[in-house]
Amino acid sequence: METRFKGIFFDLGNTLLHFQGAWPEVMRQADEALLAHLRGQGFDLDGPTFLLEFRARLNAYYAQREAEFIEHTTAHVLKTLLADLGHSDVALETLRPALRALYAASQAHWLLEEDTLSTLQALRAAGYTLGILSNAGDDDDVQTLVDKAEIRPYFELVLSSAACGVRKPNPRIFEIALERMGLQASETAMVGDTLGADILGAKNAGLYSIWLTRHADTPGNRDHQDTITPDAKISTLSELLLLLG
Repeated sequence: METRFKGIFFDLGNTLLHFQGAWPEVMRQADEALLAHLRGQGFDLDGPTFLLEFRARLNAYYAQREAEFIEHTTAHVLKTLLADLGHSDVALETLRPALRALYAASQAHWLLEEDTLSTLQALRAAGYTLGILSNAGDDDDVQTLVDKAEIRPYFELVLSSAACGVRKPNPRIFEIALERMGLQASETAMVGDTLGADILGAKNAGLYSIWLTRHADTPGNRDHQDTITPDAKISTLSELLLLLG
């Protein structure tokens, strides 16, 4: 098709990057790194109790945010738990090193897709304005992943739900991104792997929706396949160049 777009937004995880590893083991390592760092900062914590409660609260938070599309952040969950365990009024800045230790465990397993760089290079050379919109509980984690992958120079904006308080498919996160980049919804496309977040969100906000199916065979996507229809579908990022024309 003849392109009518000036801007393109990308999801991050399972779109530009993919995860290679066993999530349960990585989460165990992450939680233990968090506990060790907090203890090193002087927090007196019972290990088994803290680990069980932290993961339980985090899972409850994940379920809540998928229903409400509001991002309260992992930092908020941790701060609230510590307060309930007797460590009240802990500054978020104090928790930042511990949270970095938590996310470092998973960051090592996020790898750049083989066609990400070539696709981004071609899009920038063609004059497109590019941005990233990522649903995530920690903005620092998103920014670190982008820097580790060395893709920041291609993007005008890297916006996480943790930074703006709302998650895809809430149209507000798209509106914020459009405002910051000086784009109109009608001239912008969204590329992502999740029907219920990326595609529905793009459609709600008036963007052209492009479903990337490479890592899209998930229970959530299967639940939405009969009700959410993307404007276009690609199986690899490199196909985006042909789609846009």
